Amino acid sequence: MNRETLLSLRNLSCGYHDQQVVRGLNLHLNAGDIGCLLGPSGCGKTTTLRAIAGFEPVLEGEIQLADEIISRAGFTLAPEKRRIGMVFQDYALFPHLTVADNVAFGIRKEADCAQRVGELLELVKLDHLARRYPHELSGGQQQRVSLARALAPEPRLLLLDEPFSNLDGELRRRLSQEVREILKARGTSAILVTHDQEEAFAVSDHVGVFRHGLLEQWDTPYNLYHEPMTPFVASFVGQGYFIRGQLASADSVSTELGVLRGNRAYTWPQGAAVDVLLRPDDIVHAPDSELRATVIGKTFLGAATLYRLLLPTGSQLESIFPSHADHQPGQEVGIRVAAEHLVVFPAQGSVAAQFTPQESGVRRISGAL
Repeated sequence: MNRETLLSLRNLSCGYHDQQVVRGLNLHLNAGDIGCLLGPSGCGKTTTLRAIAGFEPVLEGEIQLADEIISRAGFTLAPEKRRIGMVFQDYALFPHLTVADNVAFGIRKEADCAQRVGELLELVKLDHLARRYPHELSGGQQQRVSLARALAPEPRLLLLDEPFSNLDGELRRRLSQEVREILKARGTSAILVTHDQEEAFAVSDHVGVFRHGLLEQWDTPYNLYHEPMTPFVASFVGQGYFIRGQLASADSVSTELGVLRGNRAYTWPQGAAVDVLLRPDDIVHAPDSELRATVIGKTFLGAATLYRLLLPTGSQLESIFPSHADHQPGQEVGIRVAAEHLVVFPAQGSVAAQFTPQESGVRRISGAL
């Protein structure tokens, strides 16, 4: 596989009416890879996508596609000259054209138009609906037509702007996996924009987490979850709680849950205050444990149950128990920490004040001294 860099954003700043929305952005996408720009509303991810597409000018820095500079301060290559495809949130299909004609729209003058349309419709599993019109299709089918139309001109890069947001949950999950398989089958490089981390992880090879116009981390989904570089990334990706602790040694932290040992050495002074992220899978049901917590909420997940727990100090945690361990709110349960490694950051005031449910993907974050 060709692993050469296809897309480079270097020291990129962009926005609207000379007002910066994105600042000092650097990221690289390899040929054949799928990247994702992830973050809450207003963080700059869509502005970045529009700059890559050529819809917005660059204020500082540059965008390079393959060996060509397509945007820099004072220069913007026209969108139609970039060989970049676009899949929109609202499908943007032509209602008076059939499925086949929609897919063919950008390649009507190509000699092999009919062949390419047929191959793409087969790829997106819509060849049996070629003569239908958009209003005769479901939302998922319309989005697959939109994808096939964007792929027809064989773009160097495909951009997808919240492509699944109009679909229900189960269809979103299924279609996001289908889109990944389609793009990988064709070796098409792509950038997806979403605020849904499950969607980002299902589709992408690399994900960039944005906050207030800054890229906090560009990494694999695995590393974002297990090796977050900032407290915001740790809170936005996945769910969990921060609890306060003190550095007991180079690789251990003293907390209200006991001394927790990590698999790395920390360089902060011994005794330094730190915040430790504990996710639901880090806290396990242990009926005979001396460490006790009170159930204050529960969500049945089928094979497991997600419990919200209150510690004697007032701190809260979440834990996933097997579904046969059925506990009621107000009941005391035994727990233990089973974290394979620790995610630890220097303490910075009240963690609850730093992150809110509206700002981060984590449902609740508690910081207790």
